[in-house]
Amino acid sequence: MARRERPIQTRFLIISDTHGLEAFPTSISSQYFDVVIHCGDLTTESKLDEYKASIHLLGTINAPLKITIAGNHDFTMDIPAFQKKVAEAQPPLDVALVKKTYGYAGEAKGLFSQDTGITFLEEGTCEFKLKNGALLRVYASPYTPSLGDWGFQYHPNHGHDFSIHDVDVAITHGPPKGVFDMTHSRERAGCPFLFEAIAKARPRMHCYGHIHEGWGAKLVTWRQKPSLKPSHLTDIDNERSLLIEKLSAIRQGINTAPTTDYFSTSHCFSDPNPLQWGSQTLFVNAAIEGEASLPVQPAWIVDLDLPSAS
Repeated sequence: MARRERPIQTRFLIISDTHGLEAFPTSISSQYFDVVIHCGDLTTESKLDEYKASIHLLGTINAPLKITIAGNHDFTMDIPAFQKKVAEAQPPLDVALVKKTYGYAGEAKGLFSQDTGITFLEEGTCEFKLKNGALLRVYASPYTPSLGDWGFQYHPNHGHDFSIHDVDVAITHGPPKGVFDMTHSRERAGCPFLFEAIAKARPRMHCYGHIHEGWGAKLVTWRQKPSLKPSHLTDIDNERSLLIEKLSAIRQGINTAPTTDYFSTSHCFSDPNPLQWGSQTLFVNAAIEGEASLPVQPAWIVDLDLPSAS
């Protein structure tokens, strides 16, 4: 009988929506992480200087693997959307000024292909052998539903094909409908098509941002079998799920932590609440940018077990 490999505890730093933030406090930059994941919106206006600031930000973090995707604000990464915005602008834009501020088509993405130590992911599935000996399979997608003209967007009624299969972590810019996607106007802005894909695939973790006021984390327990059309109303067993933290609790001072720079949660086999892969998924909205009362929201530090790469 084949020997079963012991899972490998892996530490993640999860961030999103930094919008040009240049550095983290030393409480974060002084730590070591196995993997850093940035869930998009590296910029506010997709300017080259903002991308360079984000590269500097990720460069201050000590980790052998740094992964990022784009968000809707990073519209120059979506070359057709970028070209369309420039062509349709009225009055016509100064081409030289556009190139100086935003770069030529593909220049922003090219910044990450240089010697930055950052892996920029297009939509799809990738596999990584980590320095700690673990194997990490991720699905990434920058696409969000919208009627606007930003980058990586699709019509809410038309949906999007999120092909998520057999992965440990799903990294998307936007949230699934029903989990940390509530806006200030009390509307759910998440995507039902994304929720359906996550409910069927059941990765260990799904991390995202986009809806800043939806910041938080929850260990969701799934009902035994997915419904024919999964939704947050039918497929989550709320009584057996664990709310880890939400933004309203921080603002009201209900919960306390050693630092407001980050929140930590661990769900390894030796922890009080170990993640049961296949029946549970850890959802994390890691939006960093806040508002006047909390301008910089905490990053997330997450410990999870991963299979051995051997």
